[in-house]
Amino acid sequence: MSRLAQTADLTDIQREILSTVRDFVDKEILPVATELEHRDEYPTRIVEGLTELGLFGLMIPEEYGGLGESLLTYALCVEEIARGWMSVSGIVNTHFIVAYMIKQHGTQEQKDTFLPRMAAGEVRGAFSMSEPGLGSDVSAITSKGVRDGDEYVLDGQKMWLTNGGTSSLVAVLCRSDEGHPEGTAPHRSMTTFLVEKEPGFGDVRPGLTIPGKIDKMGYKGVDTTELIMDGLRIPANRVLGGATGRGFYQMMDGVEVGRVNVAARGCGVAQRAFELGVSYAQQRHTFGKPIAQHQAIQFKLAEMATKVEAAHAMMVNAARKKDSGERNDLEAGMAKYLASEYCKEVVEDAFRIHGGYGFSKEYEIERLYREAPMLLIGEGTAEIQKMIIGRRLLEEYRFQG
Repeated sequence: MSRLAQTADLTDIQREILSTVRDFVDKEILPVATELEHRDEYPTRIVEGLTELGLFGLMIPEEYGGLGESLLTYALCVEEIARGWMSVSGIVNTHFIVAYMIKQHGTQEQKDTFLPRMAAGEVRGAFSMSEPGLGSDVSAITSKGVRDGDEYVLDGQKMWLTNGGTSSLVAVLCRSDEGHPEGTAPHRSMTTFLVEKEPGFGDVRPGLTIPGKIDKMGYKGVDTTELIMDGLRIPANRVLGGATGRGFYQMMDGVEVGRVNVAARGCGVAQRAFELGVSYAQQRHTFGKPIAQHQAIQFKLAEMATKVEAAHAMMVNAARKKDSGERNDLEAGMAKYLASEYCKEVVEDAFRIHGGYGFSKEYEIERLYREAPMLLIGEGTAEIQKMIIGRRLLEEYRFQG
């Protein structure tokens, strides 16, 4: 039998890229991931290695120095990286979303300025929608961007920025009432601003502060931060796409492909949990035989493997739908919802198979058990996904009375 979660009809180039990434994961990420995670240490050498492989420019067009690959190729690479350490896939994902938004919605000057440096890994991206009192209600954003001559002045507090400290370019969603009279729907008065800054913490440019890392249960190594804007001035040519009022749609487009990425992360973590569970079950003996020979454990392994396969298939379908140019919010929502839920369940079953040893920091499954919950809320909670799925189903299956 072949390894789980194989993908049919890949090109030779895709297979070569995936083989290279998998080899990198096995040699450079898995041996150090748990140690770095326990120290909450940014994986500098790993990120440098991924930069050399061209992963930061995987979907950036060749004309800008990228590899020009598809969303499917990118998602399959993320799946492999998350199998090694989910935090590393998060570092790549936020960068990828910003690059995608610039490629799809940026002015030509913005593309020429940022995409070549992003492809080379010289500029690292982060994006910011959430705020301290916001949650999933994006329409309640209070951060503002006000026009002042040839500049905009940004004020407000943002929350949960992945790569907030290490990034040098942040796509920030703010309310901008310019040209949008009172009473305009909230989502029509939002604008995405491209904010350049120095990597690091503290005052990273006049009017912009990154206070420090948020201490988290899991998803360590990657820096998650707040962002505080107090009279932050940026030039008007850093409005994404050159016009205000389009930010909500630009961000939702980015999050849509981001949901495929989160699904891919769920698939990768679930695959690793299955590998750990099936390996431990063949080594651990009880009642005179490996626990893998007990029917109860075989049932668990069967359920885990089936969930890994199902989640992978839905993730691949969502990526291919987007690559075809079709609307994929239904498929992306389904893939993200299923993959994150199945990931949690597969990790918990692997944890149960390990018994008491799963509770020990010496075993890798302990790290995965703390990482999986982040996928349940990242890029939209399960409840948000079900709302999206339900609304789209009603569009497709509208009753004709």
